[in-house]
Amino acid sequence: MDKTIIKMKKSILTLAILALTLVSAPAAVHNVKDYGAKGDGTTIDSPAINAAIAAAAADGGGMVYIPAGRYASYSVHLASHVHLYLEKGAVLLAAEPTASEGYDLAEPFEFGKEYQDYGHSHFKNSFIWGIGLEDITISGEGMIDGSGLVPGYGDDPLAQPAPLRGNKALVLKDCKNVSLKDFTMYMCGHFALLATGVDNMLISNLVVDTQRDGFDIDCCRNVIIKGCRLNCPWDDAICLKASYALGKFKDTEEVVISDCIVTGYKEGTMLANTNLIPHDKPGHSWSPDRAVRPPFKIIGRGRIKFGTESSGGFRDITVTNCILKNSGGIFLETVDGGILEDVTFNNISIKGTNSPLFFRLGARMRSPEGTPVGALRRIRISDLNVSDADPRYPILISGIPGYCIEDVTLRNINIQFQGGLSPEDVQAPADVPEEVEKYPEYKMFGPLPAKGAYLRHIRGISIDGLHLSFIKPDTRPLFILDDVEGLRLNDITVDGQEVN
Repeated sequence: MDKTIIKMKKSILTLAILALTLVSAPAAVHNVKDYGAKGDGTTIDSPAINAAIAAAAADGGGMVYIPAGRYASYSVHLASHVHLYLEKGAVLLAAEPTASEGYDLAEPFEFGKEYQDYGHSHFKNSFIWGIGLEDITISGEGMIDGSGLVPGYGDDPLAQPAPLRGNKALVLKDCKNVSLKDFTMYMCGHFALLATGVDNMLISNLVVDTQRDGFDIDCCRNVIIKGCRLNCPWDDAICLKASYALGKFKDTEEVVISDCIVTGYKEGTMLANTNLIPHDKPGHSWSPDRAVRPPFKIIGRGRIKFGTESSGGFRDITVTNCILKNSGGIFLETVDGGILEDVTFNNISIKGTNSPLFFRLGARMRSPEGTPVGALRRIRISDLNVSDADPRYPILISGIPGYCIEDVTLRNINIQFQGGLSPEDVQAPADVPEEVEKYPEYKMFGPLPAKGAYLRHIRGISIDGLHLSFIKPDTRPLFILDDVEGLRLNDITVDGQEVN
């Protein structure tokens, strides 16, 4: 009996050790050079990289290691449980297509392509993409260089690029448990990152220097974006969206954006400079050229924005400890039926902006027929510091007739405008158009007749601690109100003087 017990104990111990060994055994590392990648900047290495990814996936997961070198490639196919690691000095380069070789073709879209821009309706015509995956990591100090991608398609947002052309750098659709850390992205076409229908995503310590959008977070839930730097001169830097690209309504919700720097300078200048240079330093590539730009024109467009694609809604979102330079400001928009609510911005610094705050509830209704007009409510903005703001576009918060923005609180807001305007320089209050169905943009109503805030179609707004200053005298009225109920004002100053 004792020998039997001893044998059983030994068997149990053996099984325990085996289980521990299996759990603790490191996942296999697949070096792309072992699969034929050259890294010489000329050879098309995507077949080798894809072979390494497929081998890691077949093992049940593991790391695909890209050592230093320049890996010219077409479409790279991600896989579940695979970690793509870019060593410092490794450049994954989007190559120029030839007449016969290039990026994967755009897949058919059966849900109504008229409900969102072309770039949101197709995913496979991209540099690096994954659909329906889980447990994906891309990390390392290397670079994704999208120089071979196209950034747009002319004036028609629904138009498509030529076959074999790629138009996005990194695309994830219907994925979960994603981690993107520490790498750099350069010249990334239409989007550096398009995440559609992704749940549980961490984006940490990325540097993005590109011509158009940085991060487009579309129909996603449980997302953290922290410690990133983005330079996006001709489009949005961090843009939350809720399109109809999944063929259904899905909100973007539970998002935290923190400790990020967003700029709108000439593409490439962020990577060319190791330190941020004050944007008004004469002759520096980071600064707008004040000698040639028209008065009040802010060149860059990089900004933190919600909306434009807003069939779905936006809920439970916090943005904190961010710096925006030579960019748009904080833009909250819902115009296609989505509900935007429970949003907080805190401790934001903006220097050089075309519009510090722009909130828009509209009725463009680029959604399936019968979709009702949305809502914009319960917004909290606090501890906002703005300097060198275009005076033509003050704080602008506007709903539409019959659909009011609700429950907005602005607290401890400091804005320095360039000033220099009078009522004769802008349209009269009665002439400001409604533009109910128009694309939402800060300049959609033209230069505004107020120097501090233009408020229209609002139910419940509290402004506690608004401190405005003007570099040049501005003789327009401080506020223009149109269909506003429940306005509460406290601690308002202009050029240091209290306003009663």
